[in-house]
Amino acid sequence: MTAPRYTLAWAPQPGTLGWLAGSHWLGRCAAQLRPLPQLDIAEVPPEVLHLLTASPRQWGWRAAWAPSFALAEGTNWLTLQATVHRLATQWQPMALPPLQVVRHAGALALAPAPGHRSHQALNAWATQCQQALQAIAAPQPKSQVSHEAGDDTPWTFHLPLTGPLHLVQPPLQDVVEDVAQQFFADLPPQHIDSLALFSQKHPQDDFVLLDHFELAPATATSTATESNPL
Repeated sequence: MTAPRYTLAWAPQPGTLGWLAGSHWLGRCAAQLRPLPQLDIAEVPPEVLHLLTASPRQWGWRAAWAPSFALAEGTNWLTLQATVHRLATQWQPMALPPLQVVRHAGALALAPAPGHRSHQALNAWATQCQQALQAIAAPQPKSQVSHEAGDDTPWTFHLPLTGPLHLVQPPLQDVVEDVAQQFFADLPPQHIDSLALFSQKHPQDDFVLLDHFELAPATATSTATESNPL
């Protein structure tokens, strides 16, 4: 029996414009567990956009803080919940800078501008997440970590918009990039005010948004349930 895998990430709250825009771009809502209509791009056949967005669609609309993981032997859902809650109580909410479409590891992504000062804080949060999860995550092959990070590309905060662009010809790559820039240009300001936890029950399944843990003082309680949704 395959153990569930989890991902700790930032994601907009379901129902917000930030969540709906990204989910419609990918073609799936990871909260309501249903497909969504994608953009109708005149120059790009629907099957091409569907192919390009296949990889991020499986993950759901999110910016991962760390590679996905299974729980180590001797840990359980309550251990995971407590770890994420503890992280959430240590962080203060912050406003994200304007996000823009960039090329990241051979794919398109939505991210702060390269070199923006916010990357320092975001990188520090990612390091803190990865260190905290090491205590509860099962060991995983280096190849798994490298694959999710984009081969040997250093971690940066980003929301994937496509899989590898080389899946389609360069002219179509440019069209999709231009349309993505136009589509996300009016995205309202986004804020990091919670940690989002996603799960995947079986290796080929789509990841599901389980819950958001609000960033709050240590006395606050998480909105997560006490039972494992899986």
